[in-house]
Amino acid sequence: MNNKLLSTSEVCDKYNISQALLYEFKEEGLIYFPTKHIQQYLWDEETLNKLSNILKKNTKNYKTTAINNRRYLGNKYKLLPFIKEIVEKHCKNINTVADIFAGTGAVSSAFTDKTLITNDNMYSNYICHLAWFGIEKVDTNKIKKIIIDYNNINPQNDNYMSINFSNTYFNKNVCKKIGFIREDIEKKFNSKFINERERAVLITSLLYAMDKIANTCGHYDAYRKSGELNKKLELAVPLISNNLNKKNKNYNIDANELVKNIKADLVYIDPPYNSRQYCDAYHLLENVARWQKPKVSGVALKMQRDNLKSDYCTQNATKAFEDLISNINAKYILLSYNNMSNKGNSRSNARISDKDIIRILSNKGKVTVFSKEYKAFTTGKSKIENNEERLFLCVCDNNIFEQKKFIQSPLNYTGGKYKILSQILPLFPKTISSFVDLFCGGCNVGININSDKIILNDTNSYLIGIYNTFKKLSNKEIFSSIQQIVSKYNLSNTSKYGYEKYSANSSEGLMRYNKDNFIRMRNDFNSLTEKDDDYYILLYVLIVFSFNNQIRFNKEGNYNLPVGKRDFNLKMQKKLSDFIDVIHKKNYIFTNNDFRKIKINKLKKDSFVYCDPPYLITCATYNEQDGWTQKDEKDLLEFLNLLNKNNIKFALSNVLANKGKENKILMDWINKYNYKVIHLNNSYSNSNYHTKNKEKITDEVLIINY
Repeated sequence: MNNKLLSTSEVCDKYNISQALLYEFKEEGLIYFPTKHIQQYLWDEETLNKLSNILKKNTKNYKTTAINNRRYLGNKYKLLPFIKEIVEKHCKNINTVADIFAGTGAVSSAFTDKTLITNDNMYSNYICHLAWFGIEKVDTNKIKKIIIDYNNINPQNDNYMSINFSNTYFNKNVCKKIGFIREDIEKKFNSKFINERERAVLITSLLYAMDKIANTCGHYDAYRKSGELNKKLELAVPLISNNLNKKNKNYNIDANELVKNIKADLVYIDPPYNSRQYCDAYHLLENVARWQKPKVSGVALKMQRDNLKSDYCTQNATKAFEDLISNINAKYILLSYNNMSNKGNSRSNARISDKDIIRILSNKGKVTVFSKEYKAFTTGKSKIENNEERLFLCVCDNNIFEQKKFIQSPLNYTGGKYKILSQILPLFPKTISSFVDLFCGGCNVGININSDKIILNDTNSYLIGIYNTFKKLSNKEIFSSIQQIVSKYNLSNTSKYGYEKYSANSSEGLMRYNKDNFIRMRNDFNSLTEKDDDYYILLYVLIVFSFNNQIRFNKEGNYNLPVGKRDFNLKMQKKLSDFIDVIHKKNYIFTNNDFRKIKINKLKKDSFVYCDPPYLITCATYNEQDGWTQKDEKDLLEFLNLLNKNNIKFALSNVLANKGKENKILMDWINKYNYKVIHLNNSYSNSNYHTKNKEKITDEVLIINY
């Protein structure tokens, strides 16, 4: 033994061991790694002697594997020092990190000292996240024994894998072994011999072992026709930890939906960059992870996977990205995206331009770009030089961040003002003793008002009936009743079972599955005569499962909307729970009166009246069957004049122009009484209603008398 210091890789070569095994010894407290020198550990003679003794005492009949021992397009493992450096230098007070396109989970692995939220729409990735970052306790000795047993088996019978994939990605014997092991994992889980995370650990071990010997070029778009098929399948024990943050959460849903329901200090985004769909590149691993044994077709033997296609690989990428960013609730957003917009093979070109990235992120806060040279993935036909991986850091604006704290209505009521609350609420008086919303609708405005007394009024008796039931009953009672109704009518429950249980996906929706049971529920509702709490909760469930979550009754008084695409999902549950909590804490009064019956003389000087009536020049569900006429419009404007004469402040939401129509009655009233008009931006191309191209203009305004 000489006194030369060895690197970790040199130590592994010297003793013919893996780095994963060294880290396992470290986790078990058998050895301490030497002090880091610059970017690597250097092993001295004393530490090497300790390692030699440990190896003599710990002869193991299994191998171990770490999270980075997997081939994956766009894997950021080698960029972790770069990512960590940016976060440590520029992001303060980071306690929660959300990795929403987590892939292998490599970036998440750099933040295990934080609360982690991981997500990927590929189940094969999600199951690995559950193994690496889950919080359920894993019996590592049990896992080791099972893996040793798996490595020693030699199945003889054909199964799903050998029938469909023999001598393609693997030889026939390996396929038999893969199929046997995957089936056995399910048997062990169903018999409760292993828990959910232990199941994930075993599946992860199998996927990593498959990927290590697969007859591919690193992905499964095709197998090599003249490749080697003599490699044996050997599972390794994943080096998982039982000491992770107990608040960690792992998701397997669309990232654009996820961000609407989570909050994090840092959201890391690493979406697909180009047209190469990950479900195409890793269909076989996805197939084995899901283990639903679907039919496969084509030369590459791919399963049906349309529900796994990502918009980020299509021309809709920019639109999807803009929607994603607008719904993120975080202090910081860190986006990984390379500079491949105009380089290489067209399939490799980035789908979102730098210009659009900067524009979209800048709407959220201040943006800084950091870059690092990085080797790009190509098909081998393209020579790409000066390729850079960039990190776009957005420090989210506090005002935008605060906007996400608004409570949202549990009803998708037409004309709801949730999206423009950040525009209109700052325009309201700072001190309000009594707030009156004459046309409360979905209550998006009223539910976010600070006042000693809040009166929410609407002429829709069904709407007010629902709100009064929510006010009367507890959160627990309401949710229990809803779940009983869902169960009684055998409706979908994606919050518990996901879309696959119902042979559906998020884009196609649940209409086919729920249709017959929805109609049965609707018929039962329409036969009810007593409008009690049960009646209004059943009505709410009808609305949730109906088309576009609307309220519509025909002339006979029957609810007549068809079934919709969604159910009582996590997003709907959160909105309802938050809404109920708020109306139980504050002094809310729900009334069902015509605005003309409101007694102005009972309003105090510091009262404030908000009006969001049906719009005379638009068509909506609430405005059907002459629901709002010119007489109603004129009567309301006269009512507002009376408020003004009595020194009561008011604000009126309305539109001056829409699809080529102008509200002349409203314009004349504004000009006559010189009320202040504030033009709003509700994602319309609006500004001045005198614009020549009126067909494209919707001029939404807030009219105030103060």
